[in-house]
Amino acid sequence: LGRARLPSLSPSQFLRRQQVLQLYRKILRAIREVPAEADRRYLKDWTREEFRRNKDATEEDAIRMMITQGNMQLQELQRTLKLAKS
Repeated sequence: LGRARLPSLSPSQFLRRQQVLQLYRKILRAIREVPAEADRRYLKDWTREEFRRNKDATEEDAIRMMITQGNMQLQELQRTLKLAKS
């Protein structure tokens, strides 16, 4: 009802947007596993700021590169958390 209408997206833009949202959720989920509250807060704020800063990006190659970088950072975080638990 009161939601802002998204501009109509091409199928590839729609899929890219889904990828970005999925990555964002995965990162926030991984951050929940970080034991220290201060570290969790820092990582959450940093993540939000990074996504916010790049939300108006439209260049396909740049967006693809950012998704790749985000996935690499997510994997690094997951590896670090796994090591910390062992």
